Amino acid sequence: MFPQKRRTRLMAMAAATSILALTAACSGGASGDEDEAADDGTPSGSITVLTWRTDRVEDGTFDKYVEEFKAKYPEVTDVKVEGVKDYEGTIKTRMNTDEYGDVLAIPGSVTPDQLPDFFEPLGDQAEMEKEYRWINDKSFEGKTYGIPVVGNVQGVLYNKRVWEEAGVTEFPTTPQEYLDDLQAIKDKGIAVAPLYTNYKDSWALSQWDGWRGAVTANPDAINEMTQSDTPWTDDSDYGATDGTLYDAVAQGLTEADPTTTDWEGSKRMIGVGEIATMQLGSWAIPQMAAAAEAAGADPEDIGYMPIPVQVDGKFHAVAGGDYNLGINVNSKNKATARAWIDWFNHESGYSEAEVGLSPMIDGAVPAALASFMEDVELITMNPAPEGKESLFADIDTASGIVTTDPKYRLQIIDDARSGARTKEQIFDDLNAKWAEGRADAGA
Repeated sequence: MFPQKRRTRLMAMAAATSILALTAACSGGASGDEDEAADDGTPSGSITVLTWRTDRVEDGTFDKYVEEFKAKYPEVTDVKVEGVKDYEGTIKTRMNTDEYGDVLAIPGSVTPDQLPDFFEPLGDQAEMEKEYRWINDKSFEGKTYGIPVVGNVQGVLYNKRVWEEAGVTEFPTTPQEYLDDLQAIKDKGIAVAPLYTNYKDSWALSQWDGWRGAVTANPDAINEMTQSDTPWTDDSDYGATDGTLYDAVAQGLTEADPTTTDWEGSKRMIGVGEIATMQLGSWAIPQMAAAAEAAGADPEDIGYMPIPVQVDGKFHAVAGGDYNLGINVNSKNKATARAWIDWFNHESGYSEAEVGLSPMIDGAVPAALASFMEDVELITMNPAPEGKESLFADIDTASGIVTTDPKYRLQIIDDARSGARTKEQIFDDLNAKWAEGRADAGA
């Protein structure tokens, strides 16, 4: 049985995400393996690694990683890599048991104060920050529980050929210029949409969070939001983000029927120019380029532009870690699990292959991002002040908005399509809920 504290947090976590099952499949568990690490801490035995990258499992990439890892650590008998579809939902359910692998990507819904209940500390945050970037998100009370596998920069993915054929040769510098450019693309004629929302695969709407901080060039934008009752205004980070999404939909600049969007299909569509633009992190660049090439199009057509807002004449881009690898606190082979994480970050070449930034402080910038990096100033969002690590999440949950859940942006799209609510009415409603959430959370 779980300790009462952990059981309570698990129940809250499940309720917040509408996952009610309290049992889960036990395959690939933390440590149902008989082989354990050697007594001296030498990596040995077997571990199970859970990954959201089902594509890299299917194409054999992880087979190569396992082969190289075992070559370095010959006493390791097996690394079982399990690709998990619907990663967030599936893993959150499995975390109601002890059986959630040895190494896994920490689900985004795990709040900072929950980290010690589910994950093994990897070291003191102050020491780890000398070697790694972007570990704030998965640290709590001076301990770090996860290390990013790759760093992403936030911008807008686009088909360069389509934009150029519409006569757009300069990056938009305001949301209105962005909308005007999308209108020019629509006027030129495009098969599917100037901007594709991926509404049906709703997780993609979370990618709009990449505007936070870039809009105001403020690394404390999220922290300051906890001190405001009205964070949705025309010129605020959330206001510019959600307002641009609303306007694009209301003006008919997105797909005709968002309920029929197709994430996998969208890769080919933007590759061949049937879609002009998608709001995605830099992690998507290699996927779209590969899809373009597979469809007989030019992978060089896939480009990456800054968030369409300038502050003092400059674009800004938020850089941060992707999923963080952590160790199941129940693992019976923590030494080998830690060896896998360290090897993956230092020696696998994953971040470079995925056209991402290395989580290592001294890591190189991949060639595909070099020109983008010349156009922007990078921002790394500041961590919450000590003692307030979970304040944003507490307010967010208490408000009922839950910005980490795509449902609230799905509603924005629905309202923009139907005209049921104006943008101003939506902002008023969000601000009222946020103010109530602040009061309930004691902010």
